[in-house]
Amino acid sequence: MNELISFIAQQLVDRPGDVSVSKVEGSHTTVLELHVAKEDIGKVIGKDGRTAQAMRTILNAVSTKARKRAVLEILE
Repeated sequence: MNELISFIAQQLVDRPGDVSVSKVEGSHTTVLELHVAKEDIGKVIGKDGRTAQAMRTILNAVSTKARKRAVLEILE
């Protein structure tokens, strides 16, 4: 799942080398923390948060298929 989020984010930003995804495992939920360069944060979030919501929808579909729960957090 983190490879998928990393790939999508790298295609959106100007500095793909600064994209990293870290996974925090919980008892019921996995949190994926997406780190991007400060100047690229707007490109990842998108207008009215549409790009971020689309990434969360894709992540939800993948995690549901794997019978897990995952949440995406976008960090600077």
